[in-house]
Amino acid sequence: MSRVGKNPIIVPAGVNVNISNGTIEAAGKLSKLSMQLSDAVTVEMTDGQILVKPANESTTARALWGTTQRRIKNLVNDVANGVTVNLELVGVGYRASVQGNSLSLQLGFSHDVVYTLPNGITVKCEKPTSVAITGADRQLVGQVAAEVRSYRPPEPYKGKGVIRQGEFVIRKEGKKK
Repeated sequence: MSRVGKNPIIVPAGVNVNISNGTIEAAGKLSKLSMQLSDAVTVEMTDGQILVKPANESTTARALWGTTQRRIKNLVNDVANGVTVNLELVGVGYRASVQGNSLSLQLGFSHDVVYTLPNGITVKCEKPTSVAITGADRQLVGQVAAEVRSYRPPEPYKGKGVIRQGEFVIRKEGKKK
């Protein structure tokens, strides 16, 4: 039995959930998102709660049970509250600024890196070395954070680069004489 999948998902106030034709749609104050459901699980809504159950006792159904429950829970919570990923720029002269619909990064290259933001994503730079990426779609926010991080990933000798908040960079010892 799945320890995660058996828990009901409580729908917060202000979120409308519609389940039909193998698709679940959630609409909240921030956005409207949908997700395709697998035939291996059954999803039903009762009394403001969503229950996910395996359709049969196959290995596939049992494997997708907990995964589907967590994806639906994230979908419902994200349209209500949103998702934020915080990035820190560590390095001498590393700075970020928002200009309209683009993020301008100075990462030690001879040129500025300009990243165009997709629809549904907002970025705030409260300090020149911190970037907060916010949106309603968890996958899209994570993808944008990964693309920004890929311009200058953290390096192990000096610890410079674009680092997610809470990430620990394993440091290596330099050359010895």
